[in-house]
Amino acid sequence: MSISTETKINLLLQGWPLGTVCATSWLNQKGYSNQLLNRYKKSRWLESFETGAVKRVGDSVSYDGAIYTLQHQLALSIHPGGRAALSLLGKAHYLELAQSKVDLFGAEKEVLPAWFKNTDWGIKLVYHQSAFLPAGIGMTEVTVKSFSIKVSSAARAMMECLYLATTSQDLVECYQLMEGMNNLRPNSVQQLLEQCKSIKVKRLFLYMAEKADHQWVQYLTIEEIDLGKGKRSFVKNGSYVPKYQITVPKEMEENGKQTL
Repeated sequence: MSISTETKINLLLQGWPLGTVCATSWLNQKGYSNQLLNRYKKSRWLESFETGAVKRVGDSVSYDGAIYTLQHQLALSIHPGGRAALSLLGKAHYLELAQSKVDLFGAEKEVLPAWFKNTDWGIKLVYHQSAFLPAGIGMTEVTVKSFSIKVSSAARAMMECLYLATTSQDLVECYQLMEGMNNLRPNSVQQLLEQCKSIKVKRLFLYMAEKADHQWVQYLTIEEIDLGKGKRSFVKNGSYVPKYQITVPKEMEENGKQTL
């Protein structure tokens, strides 16, 4: 192997966090041809990681290391959201002992690479392509092992949980999560609510936040948030909340901190 080739692999490895993969397309753009990558594989520097990606020889990669690649190399907005984000932020541990599913969110036209979809990550991954919230707002970074990835902030993750909620039990658990959201930043919440396209999410979010008696709610400008028109029922045989014209699980009205 030539000196220049050794220099290139050294430069690559120096900036490559352990526990992540490299997309072949990204490497090609950086001047690492497929021929050169094959030489690195023969020299036991790299090994294939499904078709379209490589990893360091002997390295162990979990789904979050692949998320790093999607975000930092492929410039995708795909990120852990909902409960997965809350878990990474340390805000959902009291609801479940072990994470059994990770909800990933991305823009409507963003597609997961084949190498990501074809890998068994040892955990159930569910990908949601949605435009109910704009990409890029309400995000934060968390450090995982030797790298950082973008995940939904607590406020955005809460809205993603509500977006996915389809049963009475889902909504009750969402309210339990909301009860722990006592330190959200009003400006961030306001921005998310104004740009959110889901009437369901906005009404439920405000209803639950008020019911949990969070102080930051008083700093929101509700008049600037489009809450739509007409009644919305999210459960059967529930309790009607006139202020937000929604029907919610009876146990939420009976056991909440305050009556609206």
